[in-house]
Amino acid sequence: MPVCTLSGGLTIGYDEAGSGPPLVLLHAFPLDRTMWEPQLAALADVARVIALDLPGFGESSSAAFTIDGVADLVSDFLAALNIPKATVGGLSMGGYVALAFARRHADKLAGLVLADTRAGVDDTVAKANRTKAIALVNEQGGAALFEGMVPKVMSDSTRETNPEVVARMKSIAAKQPTASVVAALVALRDRPDANPGLKNITVPTLVIVGEYDGVTPPLASANLSAQIRGSKLVHIPDAGHLSNVENPDAFNAAIRGFLGAC
Repeated sequence: MPVCTLSGGLTIGYDEAGSGPPLVLLHAFPLDRTMWEPQLAALADVARVIALDLPGFGESSSAAFTIDGVADLVSDFLAALNIPKATVGGLSMGGYVALAFARRHADKLAGLVLADTRAGVDDTVAKANRTKAIALVNEQGGAALFEGMVPKVMSDSTRETNPEVVARMKSIAAKQPTASVVAALVALRDRPDANPGLKNITVPTLVIVGEYDGVTPPLASANLSAQIRGSKLVHIPDAGHLSNVENPDAFNAAIRGFLGAC
């Protein structure tokens, strides 16, 4: 598997497939780049699809983890691969990073895909829940945390009819180091509000949401899309929060149509 070494010695694990306009995919919490497996081959005929591990996850080495800081590392990663501009897509936590990238590195952005994510910050209850999650991970590990997350991040339909997808996501989550999961939880809890920057996004933007997403519901995605001039909103049927693995055919069709219109 390819590994990119950035200045300072940080290594970033990534996979890529295809050629053409670069499409960079940023994974959800607490997973890694392998969650994008259904997209790599399926979209390789329309884009150079690159899925990378965020710091401390998958095959990437650890680094200080903040949403803005990770967005800067994505910029460094693109520079290391000699990619001047890319469409950047992220799901959930990856979407937070994509929004930070849009704000901090607009000159490197050709398009934006925001899947099952939001622009706002955690409220008081959500922050308290993140803190409780940190304690749970420190005590029992990331696998225990994700076990409790499954009913929230995957639809009833997926859990009942696609147990292999659920098992694969659990397996990915179980591989992530405890320290990395904790660092990401802190970053998620303390992330900046992306709402003020939405009006400044001028690149083509696609907002995707699972029909049964209970974490970032369709209404929240509609509000997000409404604040980004000219953006397109697509609902993924029979999917919850992890829409790219729950209904990859519909997810890939949305991306394919979006790239074709750019």
